[in-house]
Amino acid sequence: MKAIVYEEYGGPEVLRLKEVAEPHPGPGQVRLKVVAAAVNPLDYKIRRGWMPQMGPAEFPAIPGQEASGIVDEVGPGVTGLSVGDEVLGWTDTGAYAAYALATVVALKPADLDWESAAALPVASETSARVLDLLRLTDGETLLLHGAAGAVGAVGVQLAVARGATVIGTASPANHDYLRSLGAVPVAYGEGLADRVRAVAPRGVDAVYDAAGQGDLPVSIELRGGTTDRIVTIADIQAADLGVTFSGGGDRSAEALADHARLAAAGRLRVLIAQSYPLADAAKAHEQSETGHTRGKLILRP
Repeated sequence: MKAIVYEEYGGPEVLRLKEVAEPHPGPGQVRLKVVAAAVNPLDYKIRRGWMPQMGPAEFPAIPGQEASGIVDEVGPGVTGLSVGDEVLGWTDTGAYAAYALATVVALKPADLDWESAAALPVASETSARVLDLLRLTDGETLLLHGAAGAVGAVGVQLAVARGATVIGTASPANHDYLRSLGAVPVAYGEGLADRVRAVAPRGVDAVYDAAGQGDLPVSIELRGGTTDRIVTIADIQAADLGVTFSGGGDRSAEALADHARLAAAGRLRVLIAQSYPLADAAKAHEQSETGHTRGKLILRP
């Protein structure tokens, strides 16, 4: 089968389209014929060797965490899924490929398109997990860094659904988009603390950093000097500042199915920034590394 592989850490140029052996499911797994695979910032961080604890166990490696596709093989012990089912979920063998193995998947609603389905698992699980860690409740104010990104935008919507007021940082070009999601937008950069105080004079109850652009010190300042109720998913300096870094959690097929139904009903929007052929994975990674992509990047095998 065709797959994107890399055999060493490095820049986007290490990604190559190659013929590799097809995987076959073991106990508890299904095999997907991949229709769409999503690109996440974590993918390039792992590829560059910046996340050794999450790096490939061996080379060559196939990148990618999430995909949507059609079940075409079912392993021993799998129940509730059959060949021909349309699903979305997390891959065990890398999503940037014609076929991928998966253990945690949910049925794709008929009204949910393939690209939106592929973009949903990581963003929805991550934001739901972080909001739980922050103990965010109705009536509170959340500051969300990187609110216009794929994960951040889902976080905005899930926080608003909990009854929170969300202040989202983004470039001015994305402010109307954030307003459409229910957030109060503010520009990032110098003077951020003053801009946040202007729209939240009573302060912020919690901070969710989905950007990793060095905003933890100002976040601590806005929380009155405490690191309590600040969580980052992207800033590797978190430990030095005493801030909680959340890099993963339990993957739930049931929770994913709930989020997929919300997305299919139009109650959870997943913006697709751009779709690329699988062979252009390096271009997709170059775009991802700019840090200025509104929505999700998708690969189509």
